[in-house]
Amino acid sequence: MPATSTSTAVVLPPSEISAPSRVLGDSKVSYDVLKYIPEESAAHYQLAPLAVKDGVLEIGMVDPDDIRGFDALNFIARNTGMPFKVFQISKDDFDRVLKMYRGLGGEVDRAVTDLQVETAQQNMQADKEFAPIDLDDVSLIRNESGETVKNIQEDAPTIKIVSTILRYAIDGKASDIHIEPQTSGVRVRYRVDGDLHTSVVLPQNTHRALVARIKVLASIRLDEQRKPQDGRFSATIDGRPIDFRVSTFPSYNGEKIVIRILDRNLGFISLDKIGLSERNLQSLRKGIQRPHGLILISGPTGSGKSTTLYSMLAEMDREHKNVLSLEDPIEYYVEGVTQSQVRPEIGYSFATGLRTTLRQDPDIIMVGEIRDAETAKLAIQAALTGHLVFSTLHTNDAVGTIPRLIDMGVEPYLIPPVLIASVAQRLVRTFSPGSEKEVELSASDRKAIEAQQDSLPEQYRFKVPDKVWEPIRTPTSPTGLRGRMAVFEILEMSSKLEKIILEGHVESQLWKAAREEGMLTMQEDAMMKAFAKLVPFSEVSTLSSLLLADGVEVKEVGKADSEDAVNDKEKTV
Repeated sequence: MPATSTSTAVVLPPSEISAPSRVLGDSKVSYDVLKYIPEESAAHYQLAPLAVKDGVLEIGMVDPDDIRGFDALNFIARNTGMPFKVFQISKDDFDRVLKMYRGLGGEVDRAVTDLQVETAQQNMQADKEFAPIDLDDVSLIRNESGETVKNIQEDAPTIKIVSTILRYAIDGKASDIHIEPQTSGVRVRYRVDGDLHTSVVLPQNTHRALVARIKVLASIRLDEQRKPQDGRFSATIDGRPIDFRVSTFPSYNGEKIVIRILDRNLGFISLDKIGLSERNLQSLRKGIQRPHGLILISGPTGSGKSTTLYSMLAEMDREHKNVLSLEDPIEYYVEGVTQSQVRPEIGYSFATGLRTTLRQDPDIIMVGEIRDAETAKLAIQAALTGHLVFSTLHTNDAVGTIPRLIDMGVEPYLIPPVLIASVAQRLVRTFSPGSEKEVELSASDRKAIEAQQDSLPEQYRFKVPDKVWEPIRTPTSPTGLRGRMAVFEILEMSSKLEKIILEGHVESQLWKAAREEGMLTMQEDAMMKAFAKLVPFSEVSTLSSLLLADGVEVKEVGKADSEDAVNDKEKTV
């Protein structure tokens, strides 16, 4: 949606206006116009944007006398600063506009039709001619088996479909695009704020051309369909440089493609803006100022570990320190850091790269991920020999990092002198601006929160308020949610933890000792953010369910309020 203006648009009530009629016919409404009003709001109020003329947004309404629709339009006008003019349209015309919202359908339909027409024409021509294949034809190529295959043309409709899919992903702030061949068609899904949403289902006969186009862009082999491939490409969309990571995966119905989106303009976030509490921020900053040691970030895929690593790199003295990184892949380029892409297919793994890195006179080393015992031992050795090492590890919580290192073959006596801190994190959803509603905290949730703090010393406990906030629907945000924020737990090495590790690590004992020293869990960090009106309180319950699924022991908090919030959202316009 365009940037908000300081001006206020005023609309007369329905009783004081006479809305002219408009017949849309076969005319199309562009995406740039449709994005002024969310699809859910358009469907609910039976109104839709039609065009923008002379700075005025033209709106089509099935019932111009609907006062609720005008209230919603006034809300949108205040937020966009754009006045609007209302036209009465038929229910059929409104339904046609609504179909244009359906994911990518509005812009893709025409391209799909063009592609199908061209394909049909090519097939008809082939049937008529039925000529033998000319081996000298430049449109033919040979695969590794010596078989002759037809070179797939990069026709305009296919290019249009792919570019539209990519542009919609960028506009919708998606992190990934899933292109999945199925029996019924080719499903295109976007991952937004951690959840996948189906945007459009294309005809099955478009799949081959789409895959070919994306493979060409990513510089990966067209004729290899039996095994996975990886590639990447860059593009400029609306003046913004965007990197795309492409992964192909063979399936029964054809190759599935997943595209990871890396927006360079977003870059990395500073350490004080990624969601760290003041105490956790000070703890982490103290750790990264150490001259040597190991800091590990843990969490499942998609929990924001890479973002935290880049934020830590941004805090380093890159002018007077030699900072090197090993990544797979390089997601963002950091000025002053020598970044290297590992390539396991040619023998350049994290372990191999780490050995080479140690001969480059480094002060600070970032290893994208510790995946095996060899890399773990090399990282420990690098930290022991006077280097500061950052890396990630797939564990469920901060305490689990220690037994995980031991399971990978690291000697327990090496961990205390090396490990500075272990950080675990997850992502929770945040409010859309102006979509917060204050609700009473239930007695059961209060009791559960207070019981959870029993294992904490008095000085580390936090106050539980009487009221919390939950999301509500607005005309511009049908869910009341937009974006995500990280929640953390940080385990700092101490003499008490060192003694437990050396005596024979017991995870429960490590957790108890960490709590006695004031470690707050990810769930408690989410609670504090909820009390500070940064995230909905219902996200505490959602996080608890995710942690339980990961095998992390938590107490169920926020379930009742979460259910109430859902019911309220269903009732709230």
